[in-house]
Order: sequence, then structure tokens, then C-alpha cells
Amino acid sequence: MARLRLGPLLRHVDWTSGTSATVWVEADGACTAEVRCTGGAGGSAPTFRVAGHHYALVVVTGLAPGSATAYEVLLDGERVWPLADSPQPPSTIHTPSVPATGAVVAFGSCRWAAPPVGEPDPVGPDVLDTLSARLAADPDADRPDVLLLLGDQVYADETSDDTRAWIARHRRSAGAGSAAPPDQVADYEEYTHLYDESWGDPELRWLLSTVPSCMIFDDHDVVDDWNTSAAWAADMRATPWWHERITGGLMSYWVYQHLGNLSPAELAEDELYAAVRAADDGTEVLRAFAERAEADPVTVRWSYRRDFGRTRLLMVDTRAARVLEEHHRAMLDAQEAAWLRAQVVDDSGGIDHLLIGTSLPWLLPPMVHFAEGWHAALCRGERGPRWARFGEWLRRRADMEHWAAFPSSFARLTETVAEVGRAAAAPATVCVLSGDVHHGYVAEPDWATGQQPRSRVFQLTCSPLHNSVPMIMQVGFRFGWSRFAKGIGHLLARHGRVTRPAVRWERTGGPWFGNQLMTLTLHGRTARLRLERASAGAKRERGGTDRAGARLIGVYDRTLTDGR
Repeated sequence: MARLRLGPLLRHVDWTSGTSATVWVEADGACTAEVRCTGGAGGSAPTFRVAGHHYALVVVTGLAPGSATAYEVLLDGERVWPLADSPQPPSTIHTPSVPATGAVVAFGSCRWAAPPVGEPDPVGPDVLDTLSARLAADPDADRPDVLLLLGDQVYADETSDDTRAWIARHRRSAGAGSAAPPDQVADYEEYTHLYDESWGDPELRWLLSTVPSCMIFDDHDVVDDWNTSAAWAADMRATPWWHERITGGLMSYWVYQHLGNLSPAELAEDELYAAVRAADDGTEVLRAFAERAEADPVTVRWSYRRDFGRTRLLMVDTRAARVLEEHHRAMLDAQEAAWLRAQVVDDSGGIDHLLIGTSLPWLLPPMVHFAEGWHAALCRGERGPRWARFGEWLRRRADMEHWAAFPSSFARLTETVAEVGRAAAAPATVCVLSGDVHHGYVAEPDWATGQQPRSRVFQLTCSPLHNSVPMIMQVGFRFGWSRFAKGIGHLLARHGRVTRPAVRWERTGGPWFGNQLMTLTLHGRTARLRLERASAGAKRERGGTDRAGARLIGVYDRTLTDGR
């Protein structure tokens, strides 16, 4: 009998009819996966095989709009979820009323896997584990309609002690060579272990089974500084282990994260999904796709759109879609940039709120922004070849790769945001949702007189969900928002002959540090933002904290727009 290895994950819930959803599972053998709901709704799908692993994405139909429906998972007719000894309540699928009048969107990024239950946590309690405990204790409490995970869902290059020990055993048993770094994953099989470790966490596992999620990758899902420059990419491709790392990374991302981002209609039209399912073993089909995606990124789109009633979400790939040639650098290639503009400008009528999910912040602390623009100018050769070499060295050591490091892309995104905000039927808010920088803040841009959008525009940044925040980083980011630091940034910009941006911005909330989660509550044309931090429970004798007793503490609560 097949057993449930990982999942279930509740992924796409339909907001048009409120009658369908998708549930992702991994089994330990070939079987038919079934989701059976109270009230008669349900669905089933045979597993598909990739590299000896078996997966299914079940489309559940027959749900009632505006309902909360408990479900169970069966493999070949045997119930495998809920787990027999689970202390959590049944997993449920919450569907929106139709037409939906609002949405609750929680978001954040950067999550190291939590240590096993009972072991101390040196970076404090995981905010998602803590949210899970709160919802499990009160299933009728308010919950997010969707959880946006904005990158670094797994860390391929910063592994735990347990994972490093597992990697060593795996490579010895497989007879693998030693070319790959011993503390980083090397291939698809090792990626699957990362997902086991992260998503097998009991609290997170239950949370993802009952709160829908949308995901996009960032650098650590593959490696730190992924696609930071053409020189970096050339150096990585010259290493003996990179090909298997990037191939396994993209294959596993497609299976574990990307598939669940798609609606049933999109899945039905997806040729790769059809080919993998049709094959007795889809490994080579998926491998060929991943190799093509690495060699020619323009052939693949990882970005996607989701509409939650009158709220539109655009999750934007800011890693694989880059143009790296130094004199034509762009965060998004031409096709990706055109797609984004079409979703927010050409098709923006009838929405109350626009959310642009990009793992990397659009608006950074001003000193950081100007430093990245200065650095980009050095790398282009504005101050000569010696400065260009220094710029490339600095780029890899200081993570200078945000929107500001791609000046033309920053300007294009700024103009796109302004254009949709100035439209006759402009949404009430345009919110750029980001993570990556291991702190949280709210920034608001200000255009020149006569250019200000009708929409309220915000940069909302929230990270980490569960990670370390060194003191030097806290000091640096606090300083980066200061007036003195902005002056230093202006001096750097002058040295690099950098043009001032068309927009100015100020921090209106934060900076906040710690494991944290932001939640947007959108109703009609009103928007409210809340930030909560995970507060530790009992201290452990061996250092760190115990997840028992951890709770979410409100840090910030603000009405962004009252809808008038």
C-alpha cells in the first residue's frame, strides 16, 4: 500500500465560481490519490513519476461557494490524511463567496526549516509554525485567504546539520563524486530532502494543508546571488557541479512549487504537465525542460497572475527572467516586461487592489538604492575598467542585485506603477510585496507635482519568516534610512554619474526585525495592513527557544486606505 510522504498542500482555490480547488501530494509509490470532502465534493488523480518520486495534483470539484469543507486524502482507497495521531483539527478548504467582496492576504519570505519539535531554535520561533498553532487552537478564528511565499522556501546553499549529515550518507550510498560542496545540495534527490525537512514540519504541514498558498523562488532556492551577473553565470557554469544543481533546482521547483500556482484551466493547457503525466517516467521530459529553461530563459515563464475577486496578484520572477549582458542588464527580459505591463496597464479595469509580488524590493533604503545604482554604473564601465572589476567583486560580496541595480528596469517598473495608478479606473491601492532583506518596512513613493497617481502606492517588505537577522544587518538598515545615509548615497550616485530616479520615497513604517508576517485585509476599496512578530516561548538550557508557548504579537496595524 502506498503511503503519504509529503503534503497535502492546498494550493489553488477558485475565486470565480468558488467551487474548485487543487491539492498537491507526494506518495512513496505509484497509486491513485483521492481527496474526499464532507458533503460529496472531491476528486482524484493518478500519480506521476519523477526521479523515483510519485506526485499528484488533485483537482477538487463540487465545493460550495462561501463554505468551509473538511477533507481527507486517500491513496488507492486507504485513508492517509489526517494522520491517525494528529492533534490538529481536520484540514479544510475555505471557498470565497461569489462575488467576493474582499480578501485577506498574508505574505513573507526567507524560511529556514524549523528544528524538530523539542529541540531549541537558535533563531527564535518560526512565524508560520506559530500561525499554525493559533489557527489550530481556534479553527473558527480569522485566517488568511491565501499565503504568499515570496522566495527562499528552501535553502539549497545553507543547510542544517541534519541535512549535511544526510547529504554525506546519500553521496556515500550513491557513489557520488565529491565535486559538489558537501554542505549544499547537488541534484534533484537532495532537493527532495530539503522539501521533506521543511514541509514535513508538523505545524507547517497542517497550515499548508488548510491555507492556500502561492509561491515564487528567490536566489537561495538555487544558490546565493543566483544570476547576479553574466560573469557570475559564466563562472558557475564552469564548475563541475553546477549543471546538476540548476537542473535539479528547476525540476524540483516545477514539481513542488510551480505546479500548484496554476489554475485547473491552466493545468489543462500546460503541455509539459501533460507530457510528464503521460510518460511512464517523466524524469527525462522534465530534465529536458529544466535544461532548456537554464540555457534559454525567454522560453519559460515562471511569473503568473491570480485574481481574488477584485484584487489582482502578479507574482513576478526576478531571478530566471533576467538579462545579464552588462550593457543591456534588465531584471525582466522584454517578453516578461511586456507581460507584466499587459496585466497591470492593459487589463487593469475592474480591480480595487493591485498586488505585485516580487521577492526583491522595488524601493530600498535610499542609501542602499543609490549605492546599487552607483555600483551598476561602475560595472558598466562608467569610471573605467579598474572600477568595473571592483564593481563585479563588490556585486558578489554585497548582494547588490535588487531593482536599483538594474536602473532601466527600476525606471520601467516605476512608470508602470504610476501609469496604472493614474488610469481613470485606477485601483485604490498598488502594493509591491517583497521580502529578501531580512527586515520589514513600509515605504511610500512621491512623484512630482501633476504626476502623482490616484492610487495609493506602497512598498511592503516582510522577511524573514524564520531566519537569522545579525545585529550588523539591523544597524546597517536602520542607518540606511537616515538623512545622513541618503547624503552618502547621493555622493555615490554623483561619482557613478547616475541619474536621479523619477520618484522619491520615505519610510512610513519600520524597520522591524525578527521572524514576522504581514497581512493585508482588503475589503471593497479599503485596505488595512498588520504586521505580527513571533514571540518566543520558554528558554532552553542549551540555548535558543522552544516553539511551545510561542505566540504572534501585533507590531503594526494601519489603515492604508479607507476607500474614499
